[in-house]
Amino acid sequence: MAEIREQQARREEEIYQISSLVAGRLSLQEVLDRLAETAVKITHTTACSIRLLDKEAGDLKMRSTYGLSETYRNKGPVTKDDPVVNEAFRGKAVVLDDMRADDRVQYREETIREGLISQLTVAMVFRDQPIGVLRLYSPEPNRFDEHAIRIARLVANQCAVAITNARLYAEALEGARMAEQMRLAAVIQRRMIPEKAPCMKGLDIHARYQPCYEIGGDLYDFLQIDAHTLVVGIADVIGKGVPAAMMMSMFRGTLRAYADGGYGRHSMAEVIGKLNRVACRECRDGEFITLWIAQINVRDNSITYCNCGHEPALLLRGQDVTELRQGGLVLGIMPEAEYAIQTVEFAQDDLLLLYTDGLIDAMNFEQESWGKERMIEAVATACRHSSESFVRSILTWRRRFVGLASQTDDTSVVAIRRDPQANPHPDECQCAQVEM
Repeated sequence: MAEIREQQARREEEIYQISSLVAGRLSLQEVLDRLAETAVKITHTTACSIRLLDKEAGDLKMRSTYGLSETYRNKGPVTKDDPVVNEAFRGKAVVLDDMRADDRVQYREETIREGLISQLTVAMVFRDQPIGVLRLYSPEPNRFDEHAIRIARLVANQCAVAITNARLYAEALEGARMAEQMRLAAVIQRRMIPEKAPCMKGLDIHARYQPCYEIGGDLYDFLQIDAHTLVVGIADVIGKGVPAAMMMSMFRGTLRAYADGGYGRHSMAEVIGKLNRVACRECRDGEFITLWIAQINVRDNSITYCNCGHEPALLLRGQDVTELRQGGLVLGIMPEAEYAIQTVEFAQDDLLLLYTDGLIDAMNFEQESWGKERMIEAVATACRHSSESFVRSILTWRRRFVGLASQTDDTSVVAIRRDPQANPHPDECQCAQVEM
């Protein structure tokens, strides 16, 4: 047991080390160099390379390496049509157990001279588009296991976040600093919002994000664990400008890392505890994060959730509306805070509504907020033929109340309807576009 706990603690520290690099004040090159070095040290391999896709040229430019000679780094071009890169861009973790005998290796003689034998390649992806590849190398055959693949994917994800943040941040320096910072924070935030809701058998899902002119901290995300399990989370990062937007991007990467790697090995309470400790390390004075997160299982028709100081989600069953409140404090305040977890039934035709406070805080010209009571009244009468019609109905009720009054907070709404007939062939169906 002591050895297992030690391994778990080590893996948690590894995830934190990788995620924290993106939240720092380093340049993009420094972040990429440190990520490459960290990937090698955590996986106990020999070398790492990070290449970014040049869309105009169609090849991948070397941006960072660790443990590779200058000769090998400059061995020649690598294009997106390379068979290994092509497989990685299609979402696969490509393992070459022995590059000396693998026909997919383009520079075999250079590889042999470098003393490299096995290779692992994963894509760096942003908004479902590949932007580059990360590769790990070892002088041993058959070196890369599931742990190495998981670490490589995590590093690749953080590289994508770092690259995106750096590019957007560079844009901010071109204009007036304050105005540009506000604009940039909004761009970073909105690019963290998924473009599409997941298409999963048994669930009818619709999400809508309405930005306003001010900077908000809304975030929602979906992560399909397997064919019958979906993790959904909605959060609000409290802070201002680019720092809050950067914090949100770091938190999203950490949330995905823990959710993807945690369930099945850790309870939800343990995953929430880890997220809280990361938030406590990274949040500065006046910053914290609210989160409502759930694991939905369509096989046993259940919702296991935790509410970390967020607006409670609503579970609609017939005319009954239940607030899902169980949880604890906001994240980032107390490292040892405890969180309660609750599991509830998610039966046929039940509907789960997640939202941020921008939905109920919207005001009319008399400076009167729409409020939770009016929202619940609207929820009870809203159309439930589909999750999309439900969301549209709720927002229509709110619009009638606020009129054309301008708002000061973003609104995020996610509706998930339990429908065994929904998406019978999820691999073939088209996901509904999230409305922006």
